[in-house]
Amino acid sequence: MEQIPVVILCGGQGTRMRGSTLTKKELVEIGGRPIIWHVMRIFSAYGYNRFILTLGYQADQLKQYFLAYEAMQRDFTVQLGGPGNHGGEPQIQYHGEPEHPNWQVSLVDTGLHTEKASRIARVANLLTADRFFVTYGDGVGNIDLPALVDFHRQHGKMATITGVHVPFQYGTLQVDEAQQVLRYEQKPVLPYWINAGFMLFDRPVLDLMRTGRDVHLEREVLPQLAAQGELMLYPHHGFWRSMDTLKDTQVLEELWQQSAPWLVW
Repeated sequence: MEQIPVVILCGGQGTRMRGSTLTKKELVEIGGRPIIWHVMRIFSAYGYNRFILTLGYQADQLKQYFLAYEAMQRDFTVQLGGPGNHGGEPQIQYHGEPEHPNWQVSLVDTGLHTEKASRIARVANLLTADRFFVTYGDGVGNIDLPALVDFHRQHGKMATITGVHVPFQYGTLQVDEAQQVLRYEQKPVLPYWINAGFMLFDRPVLDLMRTGRDVHLEREVLPQLAAQGELMLYPHHGFWRSMDTLKDTQVLEELWQQSAPWLVW
């Protein structure tokens, strides 16, 4: 399998979650694990185990989480003091097998207020493959990543984004000229595609991300790729949901307890 690195954008402030929790949004837990862990497990299920996290706001929380990851996730025996330690680091023996393949996780502070494309550009030295994934640290879905990669290879363009249809959050009314309601539909699925993340870029896209000091991914790079005829949409008709608000957290927790529709591992 082609070794494609995965850039996870997690430097933003998560403004719609602020006030609900002091925890960095990507570390808010679903089923006892941070949402970013779920994102990483989706990629890891298909053999993509090299992750680059672009940090910014509350970078210390993400660094602390991954530094303590093994000890927090696994049983272990720790040897403290004694003649073999000589005042050095504690000797730790972990028990049992890890629950996922070996992950390589690079955590890079890309600035507090940096726009997304510039965050990606600042980790370009770690993107040594011909192409790379980019996704958000708060969106999960049962995405068929091998099919996405095959689609990208076949169309030959520089960029692919995964598109989904989402339901409108309100009920809609269809009325006649006399304002009589002819039809009421609760939370209909909108006919528009939205960007669900799970994007795949060829390496030359990095050149578009380096055109300024602070380049916006959604407002500049993606529209430019579309104008050049280099942007394709991979349609996903399965489950997808992002975690933007406390309500989203509650919905995802309920789904995890019931069916966990994004669980592909």
